[in-house]
This record gives sequence, structure tokens and C-alpha cells, in this order.
Amino acid sequence: MTSSTDAPPVRRPRGEYAKTRARKVAILDAALEVFAQSGYRSGSIRDVANLVGISEAGLLHHFPNKVKLLEAVLEHRDEQSRSIVPMGSPDGAETLRGLVELAAYNASVPGVVELYCALSAEATSPDHPAHDYFIRRYDETRASLSAAFGRLRDDGRLSTDVEPVRAAIATIALMDGLQVQWLLDREVVDMAQELSDFFASFVDAFDDPRLAGARRSEPS
Repeated sequence: MTSSTDAPPVRRPRGEYAKTRARKVAILDAALEVFAQSGYRSGSIRDVANLVGISEAGLLHHFPNKVKLLEAVLEHRDEQSRSIVPMGSPDGAETLRGLVELAAYNASVPGVVELYCALSAEATSPDHPAHDYFIRRYDETRASLSAAFGRLRDDGRLSTDVEPVRAAIATIALMDGLQVQWLLDREVVDMAQELSDFFASFVDAFDDPRLAGARRSEPS
């Protein structure tokens, strides 16, 4: 039996939880914008707080320091990417089509692409705050893409001379390299088109999702 002093834990009202969640998302969106415009090292906590319309203390209540904020921003960007790319789809081609759509979306957010390219290069240093994040991210992405290519192989849709793991490594290298080239000359490089053509060269009956969308919109 509990004593009268053992009061049940106070539960946070759902409305307050939703408000806190919305505030965190607003902070992450603002931080992504600030870091994309100014870079991680130059973009400040104050800049992010000002963009959201809160105090620095209010921001630090949710994210105790800049490193934790950066980690959360990168995870937030990954959540956005996962909403476009169905990594676990039973149809490996569906995963690849999602990557093409992601490349097309990235072309609409150049600041985010620039931030990612800069951070991924800087994070090769073991003492960089995003070092562990990028190691984990590349490991997970390689594993997911290897599985997608493996499903395509099982379905008889992958060229016989292509190994799923090597295809995954080549895909990541191509996407990262295309982003750098695109940042240098956006008139010459079409990231989504190059990626689509790459997949079509060794995946049987691979369709560019943008063309499929255009076909669906055509009058019958």
C-alpha cells in the first residue's frame, strides 16, 4: 500500500507536449536555415534563436549546446529524406526511384546541399562534432542500399555482373559527387537525371519517377 504522500506522477498535457514538439521542429528548421546560409561554425545559437523569435536561454532549454543542436539538425534532415525515400520497400526499384526524387528535391534547397557537402568533408576529422554521425549515416545508408539492390538481384532485375554492396557504394559516391559538381555549375549538372541514367544502366526496366508522374497526369 502506498502512503498518502506518494502522489501519482504528473503527466504533461497533450497540448503542452504538442506545443513543445512544434517548438523543437521550429528551432531545427531555423537552425538548418542558419547553418545552410552561414555554415555551422559561423552560424550562432543567437542567430537561430532570433529567427525563431525566442531567447537563447529558451533555445538552450531544448538543445543544451551547439553540438547537440547540430546533431538534431542532421537527424531532422534525415527524417525529411526518409519521407521521400522508402528504404525498406520490398521493391528495390521503389527505393531507387525515391533517391531520384530526393536528388530532384535537393536541387530546390541549395543551402542545405552546401551545408551537407561542407560538413561531410569537415567531419572526416575525428574531433569534428559530426564525425560519429557521418560514420553511422554512411554505414546505415550502405546497408539499406545494399539490401535494396539485393532485392533487385533476387527479382532478376539487377545486371549479373553487379554486386549489391558495390552498387550501394557507387550510388553514394555518385550522389555526393554530383552535389559538389552541381554546386559549382547548376546549369550543366542535373543531379536527378544523372542518377536516373545511372540506375537505368544496370537495373532492368528502371523508370524515372518524374516521367512516370508526368505520364499519370496526361489526359487519357
